[in-house]
Amino acid sequence: MKTIDLSIIKNEEHTLTRDEAISILKLPEEHLDELIEAAFFLRRKYKGNKVSIQLLTNVRSGNCSQDCAYCAQSCRSTADIKKYLKISDERLFSDDKLVHDKPLSRHCIGLSGISFTDDEIADLARSISDMKKSGTQICCSIGFLTEKQALMLKEAGLDRINHNLNSSRSFYPNICTTHTYDSRINNIRMLKRIGFEICCGGIIGMGESEEDVADMLIDIREISPESVPINFLLPIKGTKLENRDTSSLTFAYCTKVLALARLMLPHSDIRCAAGREVYFKNNEETLFKIVDSIFAAGYLTENGQGIDDTLTLIKRLGYTGEIESRT
Repeated sequence: MKTIDLSIIKNEEHTLTRDEAISILKLPEEHLDELIEAAFFLRRKYKGNKVSIQLLTNVRSGNCSQDCAYCAQSCRSTADIKKYLKISDERLFSDDKLVHDKPLSRHCIGLSGISFTDDEIADLARSISDMKKSGTQICCSIGFLTEKQALMLKEAGLDRINHNLNSSRSFYPNICTTHTYDSRINNIRMLKRIGFEICCGGIIGMGESEEDVADMLIDIREISPESVPINFLLPIKGTKLENRDTSSLTFAYCTKVLALARLMLPHSDIRCAAGREVYFKNNEETLFKIVDSIFAAGYLTENGQGIDDTLTLIKRLGYTGEIESRT
């Protein structure tokens, strides 16, 4: 597949096959503009002129029992990060107020770790319930919940849960050995059954092949999440991937990954998450032809573009900040 058939994509009568998805990732760069325009057509059709800006608060940092190769909070990591079991209520609610004051689209809260006690979840549920009183849209990244714990958070008003696949089933053992790919799939299925909106994406640049990226996106397509965050690896000193060569993460390749995500999941919010400020620097006009969602002010343990600068960028490019929504 050397060119993109715009008529097929616009009519949406054709579901991309695995071979076609791989071909898009291997597409010669002379066809890149055509691919971008195909993605832009779907971006405009389903997401209009909006960009959703999320604020991410790291509620619990470090002390994780899992060995994820990319993560500074992993039990195998020696990265120099702050470690705490829970951020202060003052900081959490201050961030939540910031979401309203700017205003931003959604407050994303992350907690390191694979599992939590019922008391810890009950404490988090109380905080979520308080934040929901002001109408905040909240997404939580929180490892593996029991069904009882998930229902506690649902009762508190939690809107959405993030649980990334991160890579393909075949590549997953290369980046994590302390839990399985299928355990992630099963967790997502339970959360969907309870009624949560789902945020599910992955990380690009860990050594996976184009085939792995295609397989991951096919599995995400089957999940049909409301939001798809695509992260581009930022090697962190002290992690297993600290010396990972990211030269393959060219602007063209990163663009093809995001465009493929848009083509495969046109109704979902496609978010360029970690790496946006590195791999799309000075190419934001092209980026926003494909994605409709980003983070501002950082990514858990890594810094990012400030909120005011992000808002200025969105406005300069002719977009408006709005809440994520499923069409």
